[in-house]
Amino acid sequence: MKKPELLAPAGSFNTLKYAFVYGADAVYIGGEEFSLRTASKNFDRKELEEAVRYTHGLGKKIYVAVNIFCHNGDIAELSEYAKYLELIKVDGVIISDIGALSVVSEVAPNLPIHISTQANTTNAAAVKAWQKLGAVRVVPARELSLEEIKQIKSETDCEIESFIHGAMCISYSGRCLMSNYFTGRGANQGACAHPCRWEYSIKEKTRPDEEMPVVETERGTFIFNSKDLCMIEYIPELIEAGVDSFKIEGRVKNELYVATVVSAYRQAIDAYMADKDGYTLPDNILDELKKVSHRGYTTGFYFGKPGADAHNFESSEYIREYGIVGVVKEYDAETGIAKIEQRNRFFAGDELEILVPNGGYFTQVASDMKNEKGDSIDVAPNAQMTVYMKTEKPVAEFSILRKKV
Repeated sequence: MKKPELLAPAGSFNTLKYAFVYGADAVYIGGEEFSLRTASKNFDRKELEEAVRYTHGLGKKIYVAVNIFCHNGDIAELSEYAKYLELIKVDGVIISDIGALSVVSEVAPNLPIHISTQANTTNAAAVKAWQKLGAVRVVPARELSLEEIKQIKSETDCEIESFIHGAMCISYSGRCLMSNYFTGRGANQGACAHPCRWEYSIKEKTRPDEEMPVVETERGTFIFNSKDLCMIEYIPELIEAGVDSFKIEGRVKNELYVATVVSAYRQAIDAYMADKDGYTLPDNILDELKKVSHRGYTTGFYFGKPGADAHNFESSEYIREYGIVGVVKEYDAETGIAKIEQRNRFFAGDELEILVPNGGYFTQVASDMKNEKGDSIDVAPNAQMTVYMKTEKPVAEFSILRKKV
């Protein structure tokens, strides 16, 4: 049985580094052109080249999203961009638009093509058709059940990549027109305003000036607001279905989110592959995933169509149990003192959890803090200031300090 690839999002070069340190086999990123996540920082061409070198230096893979639905004016520029991505040797491009696929396969024949979930592929015949057009991997529509994915895998020899964690879109295969209609920001051009998270009321035709709130709680109701996908409890089923790549959503998420989620799935995948018969979900893994920002969890369409329990009607706010307060930049093993870059304010006496690459986390109270001048401090108030603090256990660069909100 093939070990699946663990594929992480990277909205910036810094997040890309955390994804790999915490166990990702590959990342997917967006350039400043043709990407469906304009809200993420994305990569300019110099950063793209540096990211490819860094990734390949680790023996890992990097895929670039080229997944907007192209208009006529996009095609000429796309041709040049595809040649560029082939030249710098990215490991694949993620494409939604059939015209874009045609252009890329013609001008950059050595550039592997992955079909985005936006293309809403729902059957084996469609997968085979994409293969004939040059695709080597397909991300099926999110509306497919695990059994349907398993059947597609059994009827084709194409790589299958499936989302296993992250935000869910209320629209069919993410092809939403609401954002464009309400705000002029096209979701299929990468600029979604997320109107599915807004609070709504009702108007009756003959009384256009009278709003009638749809009330679930005192805060209103959010009728399009899906919970987030989480398949951590079904790792054996996903692997046995033949899914080649486990994809985590979240190119606008921070280092804490990416590190925590990647680490959780890395542990679960490795534990199952090491002992299939004796496998149980590692302790506290689900609790770890509940510590990152999320909207509650659901298994989406994997085990049938989602019911009312897959939606959060009370609030569109994220559940945030913990926040990032610092990251370790260096560690002196002789003194046990870590050099920390502050991300959010924290105080002496705060109980912190320190997430360590390949080592879970440990808890300690912040104490004996010093600033860059060596002066003792009781609080780290300034963004990205340097803090020196002794840690109760060894840490490494990329360790993350988090605090309960």
